[in-house]
Amino acid sequence: MEKRVRFDFEIEFTNGGGIQGQDFRLDIDGDYISDEALAKYIVEDMRLLMVGEVRILNKEVINEKHKRKQ
Repeated sequence: MEKRVRFDFEIEFTNGGGIQGQDFRLDIDGDYISDEALAKYIVEDMRLLMVGEVRILNKEVINEKHKRKQ
C-alpha cells in the first residue's frame, strides 16, 4: 500500500497574517518525513513568499492510495 502523511499546519508570514490547513494529506515515499522537509515542501508547492514560522501538528503516516498524478 502507498504511504501518505496526514497533518495540520500553521504558517505565519513575516509581513503579518498567516494560513492554516487541517487534515491536509500529501503523498510520500516511505514511512517517514521530517517536519522540516514537510514544511519546505508545503512552502515550495504553494509558492509562498515572506514565510516566517511553519508549524506541523498532528502528523501521522497512513496507508492510502496516492491521489496525485505522476
